[in-house]
Amino acid sequence: MGLRIKSIPSPNFSSRGGHQVELIVIHTISLPPGVFGTGYVIDFFLNRLDHQAHPSFRELEGVRVSSHYFIDRDGEIIEFVPPELAAWHAGRSSFRGKENCNLFSIGIELEGTTSTPFTDPQYERLIELCSWLMERYPLIDLDRIVGHEDIAPGRKDDPGPLFSWERLREGIRRRRGGSHLYTSREDLL
Repeated sequence: MGLRIKSIPSPNFSSRGGHQVELIVIHTISLPPGVFGTGYVIDFFLNRLDHQAHPSFRELEGVRVSSHYFIDRDGEIIEFVPPELAAWHAGRSSFRGKENCNLFSIGIELEGTTSTPFTDPQYERLIELCSWLMERYPLIDLDRIVGHEDIAPGRKDDPGPLFSWERLREGIRRRRGGSHLYTSREDLL
C-alpha cells in the first residue's frame, strides 16, 4: 500500500531558484490555537480564512503562508505545494549558516500545539512521508530533519517539547533499514 496524499493546491509558493531540496522542517499548527479538525488551517493556506470567525484570526489578516504537507490528528496527509516548489513555511530562517530555508526545504505541518502530544497516526504518516521524501531527495538525511525552532530559534518554538524526535528517528531507521544514522539530535544543530 502506497502513501496516500490528498492534494489541495495553495497559491502561496515560489520557485526554488535552482536550490536543491536538502532539509525537512517540522512545524505545528492549529486554528484556532489548540482547536483541532476545524478546517481553518486549510482555509489559511488557501488565503480564504474568514478573519472574523475567531478573535485570534485577526492577527493573520494579510499573512500569506503555506506548507508542502499538513498531517491532521487522524493522520490524513494533505499536499498544498509540490516539493519541487518552495512553500512559504519557514520565514526568516537559517540552517548551518544557509539563509532562507524555504528555498531548500520541505515544510511539514502537524496539527497540534507545542503543549499537546501528537497522535499515533500522525507519527505513522510522518515517518512514511519523511522516508518517502528521503528516497526522492538523497541530500536529506536524519540530521537534516529539524524543527521550526531549530531554524528560527528565539522566533519559533515548534514542534515543541512534546514532539518525540526519537520516535521519528527510530521509525525512519526501521523503515529504511537502519541507514542514515547519527548519535543524537544535538549532533545536527
